[in-house]
Amino acid sequence: MAEKPEMPEMLSGKTIVIGVCGGIAAYKAADITSRLKKLGANVRVCMTKSAQQFISPLTLQSLSQNFVATDMFESQSNWDIEHISFANSADVILIVPATANVIGKVANGIADDFLTTTVMATQGKVIFAPAMNCNMYANPIVQRNTRALEDLGYVFIEPAFGRLACGVDGKGKLAEVDEIISTVIEYALYEKDLLGKNIVITAGPTREKIDDVRFITNHSSGKMGYALAQVAKKRGAKVTLISGRVNLPQISGIDTIYIDSAREMYDEVMERSKNADIIIKAAAVGDFYVKNSAKGKLKKDKFTTIELEKNIDILQELGRNKKFTLVGFCMETEELSQNATQKLINKNADFIVANDLTQEGAGFGVDTNIVKIFHKDGTVEALPLMTKEALADEILNRAKGIDNICK
Repeated sequence: MAEKPEMPEMLSGKTIVIGVCGGIAAYKAADITSRLKKLGANVRVCMTKSAQQFISPLTLQSLSQNFVATDMFESQSNWDIEHISFANSADVILIVPATANVIGKVANGIADDFLTTTVMATQGKVIFAPAMNCNMYANPIVQRNTRALEDLGYVFIEPAFGRLACGVDGKGKLAEVDEIISTVIEYALYEKDLLGKNIVITAGPTREKIDDVRFITNHSSGKMGYALAQVAKKRGAKVTLISGRVNLPQISGIDTIYIDSAREMYDEVMERSKNADIIIKAAAVGDFYVKNSAKGKLKKDKFTTIELEKNIDILQELGRNKKFTLVGFCMETEELSQNATQKLINKNADFIVANDLTQEGAGFGVDTNIVKIFHKDGTVEALPLMTKEALADEILNRAKGIDNICK
């Protein structure tokens, strides 16, 4: 499930070109245009001839407050070649709904109308949001064209499964508008400086079984780990998120693996560490498991003693023979500097992100954090109170720098 746009005017200074194709979902281009405009973007719209059968240029012109281009050979009021002007101005081109016809044209280098010539001429990121009959979408030719464009760096927002205009249920429905807007924001705002990097992130609490209905856990919400995963994805990384059970929506476009116990997290992390460039251990992993856990539900008169044994220290195991950048987290209520420094040494991490749970705005369940970063060379950075997403950017900036040195 995609995250919703974060704040008004966040796209101020960005130009989004929307290319509307001929499909029943063309009416949703009006909502997308309006929402991008409210986010501060300069929205320019071009339409294929077929698109004009589903929605009028006047509607999109009113919503975008810009001239809507419909014809390659329309007379111009200035000396700009219009499709080149659109192409040069675009930070992002969004094609919605993207038809099999337009996907096929672009994949095969055909530029015979305003939209396809604009796509061919742009240096901006091009995003396709396909919508079509399910059989058409599944056609091997359409799939081949899609893969060819993805291999060239074009972005596709996968269509949803649902009731289609033809009256059948299948995969081919336009993705949710929230997801489309989120993807446009991602490519308009974030530099893809982590492209090609494999990043493994852990998040949330672990749970250790007492019996089949009871378990030991902690207060971790997973918000910091999920913020790291979201930002890493936005910056182009291939992200694997290994998560305890949290009340947060799954992030589209990343591989999320849900676990319960520390042992399950250990197994998943160690397997995925083999191909990792950066590992960030943001999960709150339980220190102990229940040695005498029971099957079924223990009755009160038998529920007298719990025997605990230490869990495997995942961060320490990763640090033994690491060939990746390793980032750990440390949450304390006292002696923060001493404990974080000792953890940095013992676990062989590249740096430790430490926060004091007693400080206002830090810790479990909140949307902000205030941390100190402890580095191997003895440097300690005290960062101010910030959102967890902003902190995620700061952590990834430092991890990327170490990764570049190692490589």
